[in-house]
Amino acid sequence: MFLLLTFAFSWAGMIGAAVLGYSLVSPWVQLPFAFTPAIAALVVRLRGEGFADAGLALRLRQAWRHYLLAWLAPFAMVAVAAGVAVAFGLGLAPPDWSSVVVLLVAVPLLTPVYWGEEFGWTSYLRLRLFPGRPTAATLATGLIWAVWHYPLAFTDYIRFDNVLIGLSVWTVSFLCQEVVLSWLRLASGTVWTASLAHAGNNMVLSLLVGALLPGVEATVVTVVLSVPVAVVAGWLLVTGRTGGR
Repeated sequence: MFLLLTFAFSWAGMIGAAVLGYSLVSPWVQLPFAFTPAIAALVVRLRGEGFADAGLALRLRQAWRHYLLAWLAPFAMVAVAAGVAVAFGLGLAPPDWSSVVVLLVAVPLLTPVYWGEEFGWTSYLRLRLFPGRPTAATLATGLIWAVWHYPLAFTDYIRFDNVLIGLSVWTVSFLCQEVVLSWLRLASGTVWTASLAHAGNNMVLSLLVGALLPGVEATVVTVVLSVPVAVVAGWLLVTGRTGGR
């Protein structure tokens, strides 16, 4: 039920907006289908599953370290990604330091927007796939989450020179992200840390690395920004931390 609702309404929104000529880059166009995972999770929970494992409590006192990490780590990842770009021989545009200050403030404020996805994927589906096999559950959720984004690769949201290669790289990126997001959700006991990290990934890591690499093809940019996330995800997997506390 959850997957049917999420994919049906989200893909209808993505494809419908593109057919009608609306830009998928616009946050206002994205907003309706961005909340579809949360709405689908609410529907199935209200139909009898309940909210005992929803992770809606903020847990600020218990999880403040996880919040701090989710907020600031994307900025550190930008620095690592910049180093990766230089190592690949890619030229960097001068950074706009004022945007960094703006994003420091904007990311926490935008966290409720990214809750729209995290309440569905990481705080509902991830907890129900492959019981007793946390790594498999995390990777399966990441794969499904990646596929959910696929229609966007055929709009102006992101343009890959080679769609097949681009989607493959994009999928790996989503898998690595989901490992980190799942760890935050389970270790902190709240969905809000994952939502904050998701906001940081989109609004800090993706935007700033894209700004540092203007004109660079989307697949290459995705590879560069995925390297620090992959390193963290690999460490979480190798150390067995994806099962939560």
